Amino acid sequence: MNPWFLFSCGAGLACWPRPSMRVPFAWRLPQAARAGWWPLPALLVLPLLGIGWATATLVLTVTVRQEHRWRARAKAALAEAELTASVLRAMIGELRAGAHPVAAAEAVAEAVPAASGRLRGLVAAARLGGEISDPDVPPSLANAWTLAGRFGLPMADVLDAARRDAEAEIGFRRRLQAKMAGPRASAAVLAVLPLVCLVLGEAMGASPLGVLTGTGAGGLLLVVGSGLIWAGTAWCRALTGRVARC
Repeated sequence: MNPWFLFSCGAGLACWPRPSMRVPFAWRLPQAARAGWWPLPALLVLPLLGIGWATATLVLTVTVRQEHRWRARAKAALAEAELTASVLRAMIGELRAGAHPVAAAEAVAEAVPAASGRLRGLVAAARLGGEISDPDVPPSLANAWTLAGRFGLPMADVLDAARRDAEAEIGFRRRLQAKMAGPRASAAVLAVLPLVCLVLGEAMGASPLGVLTGTGAGGLLLVVGSGLIWAGTAWCRALTGRVARC
């Protein structure tokens, strides 16, 4: 069996999309299986091609998994900021229309279904007049709400300031993604280039797979090469993450 087929299966599992919340019955792997699937390609390769290919497959699978999770976190952070901004806009509109904070919180929970579950703590605090203790409430909304209630500030004005901050964060994240698209694409090309070279070598008759599979030195080079691919992608993530923090 071709080892690249097994690795492709593992990479496909790493990028498997989450089922939509609109689907009432969506099949999903158990949590333990979804958390511990990634050594499976290496375990399948081990009895077929040996420890060298198994180690390389494990390293490459971890590389794909880490890259996918890093990109998913970046998308989730942007989606969270956009959801917070939409909630703040709806809340400000209700308050400036003359609604009581309790009615405004309840109306926003109904108007923004994606945030209804996260606004339960806000609705409870609005009804009881206490501070927000629910960690699911967006932090910017919770801080603005607490600040306005503690010092008697106009609720709409404080939430409007929080909205401007949220929209500025959205703009910053979008600009950052646009500027980092080129370096990330270059890093992806450089990471895939060794695998493409193996295919080209086989097409030219140099038989690099035979060397990597049939010799001890080839197995060592395979492990070192996969480790360098992982180090390159990790270095790229560290550099782009440093730019985001700055």
